[in-house]
This record gives sequence, C-alpha cells and structure tokens, in this order.
Amino acid sequence: MTGTDTAQENLGDKLNPPHFNYATMAISTEMDQIRKGIQPAAWARAGALLLKAPTVFTVGTGRSGLALQMAAMRFMHLGLKTHVVGETTAPAIGSGDILVAASGSGSTKRVVQAAETARAQGANVVALTTTPESALAKIATEVLVIPAADKQDFDGTTSTQYSGSLFEQSVLLLTDALFHALWRSSGTQARELWRLHANLE
Repeated sequence: MTGTDTAQENLGDKLNPPHFNYATMAISTEMDQIRKGIQPAAWARAGALLLKAPTVFTVGTGRSGLALQMAAMRFMHLGLKTHVVGETTAPAIGSGDILVAASGSGSTKRVVQAAETARAQGANVVALTTTPESALAKIATEVLVIPAADKQDFDGTTSTQYSGSLFEQSVLLLTDALFHALWRSSGTQARELWRLHANLE
C-alpha cells in the first residue's frame, strides 16, 4: 500500500456522519447568505434580456462553465435558441443576442474576450461575478453580483469551502432560480417543456 493509499484510507475513516452533516450545513448556510445578498431586480432585468434575445450564448471556464452549461439546457427548455460558446455548432453572435458570462474574478481571459467580442457585435452581456469593479463587469450590460468567495480566498474570510466552490454552486442554483421564475411566469406546463428535452440519449 502506498502513502497516498494510506492517506486516502485515513481520510475515509475521518468522514463520519457528524463531519458530513457539518459539511452539508456549512454549505447550505453559505448559500442562504448568498440568497440574502443578491439583487433580485438585477436578475429580473437579466431575465427580460434573455426573453427578448434572438439567440442566447453562455460562456465560462472550469466548474463555472459547467454550471452555465446546465443553465443553457434550461434556457433551451424554455424555448430559447441557446448555444454554449466553444461547441462546434455554436454560430456567430450578432446584434440583439445575449451572452451570459460567468467569472468569479471577472478577469478570466477567455470570458472577458468573449464579452468584448459580443459587445462589439451589438449583443448584450450578462455578467455573473463576485467582483463588480472587474473587467467583465465593466463590459457587461447587466451585472449580477454574487457575494461569494474569490478562488484564492485561502483564509476562508467569505467561505469555508475550497477555492471557488461557493461561486460555482451559486451560478448553478441562481440560474436555476431564474429559469424557475421565468417558467412559472410563462404559464407553460411542464409537459410542454418536456417536448424539447433531448431524445437521442
């Protein structure tokens, strides 16, 4: 047995129910603080931009990008023409379209460059970030500030979780909340949305 195997075995021994219960409570408590710290009016404005856009694009890197891919699926279920930046079938962005861009720091090069291109083409940009004074925020049409921790908040001043976990969780849950609000306000039945669900899986 290697040293790594021993360390993993010892870690498994430490993961008892009280530790796991503490972890779930810590995460849910932090998410509740995020909920209290967001600006619902900004999210409502972002929702209005989504609904009037001819095409919706999403961009993010790492776990933030994965969370936005899930959001893209839900936007598609609403009947919105949606693409994930970087996919081979994603077309050019154009005037009146919208780019939903996520970067905790607001300085992720790929995300900022995509936002710059979108604005140059006459598209709107909705930025999800922890940093309202960031480069991404300055480009955006609408800024959705998520009061979560920066990836390098190693001292745990904002979140006890590792790296940007709280931001990434927030991107998923808050875009799900946006979808839910738009869906419920549309009056569309769940079975109608289901018609657009993937059937080639």
